[in-house]
Amino acid sequence: MAQRSLLVRALWFVFVGWWATPIVVNVAWLLTVTVVLLPVGVKLINLVPTVLTLAEPRSLSDPDSARGQRSLVVRGIYFVLVGWWLSLLWANVASALAVTVVGLPVAIWMLNRLPYVTSLYRFHG
Repeated sequence: MAQRSLLVRALWFVFVGWWATPIVVNVAWLLTVTVVLLPVGVKLINLVPTVLTLAEPRSLSDPDSARGQRSLVVRGIYFVLVGWWLSLLWANVASALAVTVVGLPVAIWMLNRLPYVTSLYRFHG
């Protein structure tokens, strides 16, 4: 799917993305603490760039899209050892930066990279 226009994405961010993203991040993180709902939490974290600015992920149906992704085993080990706690810290620092005009660009950059910080998932390919 093609990216939406910059105007649509900016309007989404101004009216929805800035307040919905911290909610999604914290709900997702709480879900990842449970073993049963862990996959749902990780999926929500992988969708943070979409919630933030309506960014479209790379095509999952494209066979070339798997290139550059780490194996599921490596991503799982990374998540258990590092990703679960680093993602919470990363997301909350980004949320704090987002309330300042100067920190907003850094916050958007950080939240767009949250899937990678959490589980080494490359959202943009």
